[in-house]
Amino acid sequence: MYDFYMTRLHELTVVLYAFSVLLYFFDFLNHNRKANRIAFWLLAFVWVLQTIFLTSYMIKTGRFPALTIFEGLYFYAWVLVTLSLGINKLLKVDFIVFFTNILGFIVIAIHAFAPIQYDSHVISNQLMSELLLIHITMAILSYGAFSLSFVLSLLYLIQYDLLKRKKWGARLLRIADLSKLERSSYILVVIGVPMLLLSLILGLQWAILKVPGMPWYDMKIIGSFLLLTGYSIYLYLRIVKNMAGRQLALWNVGSFLVVLVNFFLFGQLSSFHFWYS
Repeated sequence: MYDFYMTRLHELTVVLYAFSVLLYFFDFLNHNRKANRIAFWLLAFVWVLQTIFLTSYMIKTGRFPALTIFEGLYFYAWVLVTLSLGINKLLKVDFIVFFTNILGFIVIAIHAFAPIQYDSHVISNQLMSELLLIHITMAILSYGAFSLSFVLSLLYLIQYDLLKRKKWGARLLRIADLSKLERSSYILVVIGVPMLLLSLILGLQWAILKVPGMPWYDMKIIGSFLLLTGYSIYLYLRIVKNMAGRQLALWNVGSFLVVLVNFFLFGQLSSFHFWYS
C-alpha cells in the first residue's frame, strides 16, 4: 500500500513539474510575469510533495535517503528544485531557472519511473505503462499545437496573398488580421516545443528501460529530434533574428511537413514504436 501511494505521489509530481517547465519556458521567451508566478507556485508545490516523500521515507527507513543511486537521484532532484526556487525568488535569472528545471525534470522522471526501486513487478509494469501513456499524450498534444499553428500560418499566407493582390472581399474579412494570426501561431509553437521536449525525455527513458538494445538510429527517434530542431529554429528566427511575416510562416509550414512525415512515415519505419508494448 505504501508503494502504491508513493507511486501516485511520484506521478503527480512529474505532471506538475511538467506544467511548471512549460510555463517557465513561456515566460523565458515572452517575459510573461503571470506565467512565471504560476510556474513558481507549481514548482513550490512540487517541492512540498518531494519534501513529504523524503520525510516519510526517512521515517520509514530510519535513515537519510542517500545510500542508493535511486535515493541519491531523488535527493538530487529535491536539491535542484530548492535551488531553482531560490534563484527564482532572489536572483530573478530566468535563463538559469528554466534550464535548471529541465535538468530537474529529467532527474525526477528517471527516479519516478525506474521500476527497479519497486519490489512489486505489478507496480513496475504499471509504471512502464503509465510512463508510455504520458509520453504519447504529451507528444500528441504537442502535435496538436503544431497543427493549429500550421493552420494559422497557412491562413496568414492566404491573407498575405489576398492583400498583396488587393483582392478585397468577404474572404478577406473572414480571416483574422495578419498580426493576430502570426502571434497566435507563435504562441502555439511556444506551447508545443517544450511539450515535445518533455515527451522525448520520457519516451527515451521508457525505451531504454523497456526495449533492450534500442537502436538510437531508429527513424522515429531521428524524426522526433529533427522535428524539435525545426521548431527550435523557428523560435530562434522569431526571437533572436526578429524574423516575421511571410518567411516565418513558410518556415512554420515546412516544419509541419516534418510533423506529418514523422507521424505517418517514420512511425511505420520504426523498429519498435509501432508495435512494441
